[in-house]
Amino acid sequence: MSTPADNPTNELSTYGVGPWQGEWPPEPIYDRELLERGDTRNVIDRYRYWLMEAIVADLDEHRHPFHVAIENWQHDMNIGSIVRSANAFAADTVHIIGRKRWNKRGAMVTDRYQHVMHHPDVATFVEWAAAESLPIIAIDNVPGSVIIETYSFPERCVLLFGQEGPGLSEAAVDSADAIVEISQFGSTRSLNASAAAAVTMHNWVLQHHF
Repeated sequence: MSTPADNPTNELSTYGVGPWQGEWPPEPIYDRELLERGDTRNVIDRYRYWLMEAIVADLDEHRHPFHVAIENWQHDMNIGSIVRSANAFAADTVHIIGRKRWNKRGAMVTDRYQHVMHHPDVATFVEWAAAESLPIIAIDNVPGSVIIETYSFPERCVLLFGQEGPGLSEAAVDSADAIVEISQFGSTRSLNASAAAAVTMHNWVLQHHF
């Protein structure tokens, strides 16, 4: 097993592997440095020892056709976690609306493998979505929303999430083709933004992948 000092990727995973045992594979997808020193990255076994570029290219072959968008007005700490979940559910692209900077620690370096696009404001984002013929599905518990258990997500769409705390801006809500809320049964009014994103992405996967 490689140690942090030996790790060329500066990533640590509980399920890391040491140097490749035996004759090295000849395929160009493999990273020679990882083969020599081990791979402690947070990747599934299929991608062990692969070049990062090769992993991204392979993911591009089977990403799902939904996108994820997040409003970022207050440097939201949840964005990293949402990017991580988007990678786990093979979202096409994550869109950051508003502030370009965000805390990447929560992404656990999955942002290296996930396409991320920035839009300076809601109007620019809406223009992009219209050009791509992607309906915008806002996720928030506001008047006019429908519960997620009764809603059929379009196969191609953008799932739009708001800032932790204030939720979606009025402009974002007005831009949506549909507004969906996650059913809750306790006393709290809202879910954590990253939790809401994970629930919604999984719901899309259940509807379109199984």
